[in-house]
Amino acid sequence: TLKDKALKNARSNQPSGASFGSIFKNPKNHFAGHLIEAVGLKGFSKGEAMLSDKHANFLINKKNASFEDAFFLIELARKKVFEEFGINLENEVIII
Repeated sequence: TLKDKALKNARSNQPSGASFGSIFKNPKNHFAGHLIEAVGLKGFSKGEAMLSDKHANFLINKKNASFEDAFFLIELARKKVFEEFGINLENEVIII
């Protein structure tokens, strides 16, 4: 079925395990994950938080990631993408 195909596709393209989910919305005419990968941050980690090595727009909790480490990676990705491409990534996750 179409639903099964969509689920299979999502599983093959998205990381498994503990994840914060997709970090940024895709900017017009771009994919956030490709931009993050293009600035060399795919698989980059700080503490127990990591930008996925499978899909760079996913933030992974390797074990017991701190908020500070996760937030650092979010801001680092935003900064690097803006510096390289002039594109401001908009959060998909809500930070409270």
